[in-house]
Amino acid sequence: MENRTNIIDCTIRDGGLVNNWDFSVKFVQDLYDGLSEAGVEYMEIGYKNSAKLLNAKEPNHWRFLDDQFLKEEVITEKKFTKLSALVDIGRVDPNDILPREQSVLDMIRIACYIREVDKGLELVQMFHDLGYETSLNIMALSSVPEQQLIEAFEMVKESPVDVVYIVDSFGSLSPTDIEHQVKKFKAMLPNKQLGIHTHNNMQLAFANTLTAMRNGVTFLDSSVYGMGRAAGNCHTELLVTYIQKASYEMKPVLGVIEKHMLEMRQKWEWGYIIPYMISGALNEHPRVAMAYRDSDDRDKYVDFYDKVTSPEASLAPVSK
Repeated sequence: MENRTNIIDCTIRDGGLVNNWDFSVKFVQDLYDGLSEAGVEYMEIGYKNSAKLLNAKEPNHWRFLDDQFLKEEVITEKKFTKLSALVDIGRVDPNDILPREQSVLDMIRIACYIREVDKGLELVQMFHDLGYETSLNIMALSSVPEQQLIEAFEMVKESPVDVVYIVDSFGSLSPTDIEHQVKKFKAMLPNKQLGIHTHNNMQLAFANTLTAMRNGVTFLDSSVYGMGRAAGNCHTELLVTYIQKASYEMKPVLGVIEKHMLEMRQKWEWGYIIPYMISGALNEHPRVAMAYRDSDDRDKYVDFYDKVTSPEASLAPVSK
């Protein structure tokens, strides 16, 4: 079973939510080379969203991927690791997308909430027709009513999407929850490969990822040193060490951490931190905890807990 595993490293894409994608070209190149040497199957190099549609004032190479820039300045030579990009509903311009044979990208992943699955599948069809591997990442699963999921999956089943993701957006799910979700997804989508994307709010990202893998999930998201929004993700270095697959090698990943990420960790904060744990325990989006960590009260954990559990606390609705 393990030999069918595909690791998708999301350090640039999810880690960019920590530092506003302030990564140097050199870091991205070193990460790509390290992941290729480590035998990691995919690297998510950012978002393929449209700067124009988002009214972005400043250029941001990894948030608004440009095929020409990638090919000429970043990945001048493709190695073992394939490249993926994520797009959001309503934030991608079809005119920005080249056919796969003209791009360095191999896979496009579409992130959407359950209410937007129809729009997500329209994008899946478009990218599929252009030759890309595709995935559908349904976010905030822990708050989706069962009936809604069943209806959405009727559409997903008929689509050409290659991989459907179980996404623990709030880091609130346990291994038991993951096992339940995987069994449900497999029953409803017998013709699709499944993926897992976890967050480490409750220090369960690694355990949840392994649980998914043991139950037949073949696409595993992770990031080097766990770098990702708020509590971060499952660690790439843990997966390449733990999974019994001859092509995986931990040493090149350690090299990237040593060369770049120890310094990054001094500059930017991510990982298991109490307010993120509290938001995970309450099954809430971490944005309130992230704002709190940016305030002068950042370490007043009791005060934060009281704020978010008081009856009048109104946590903002989920959005991207």
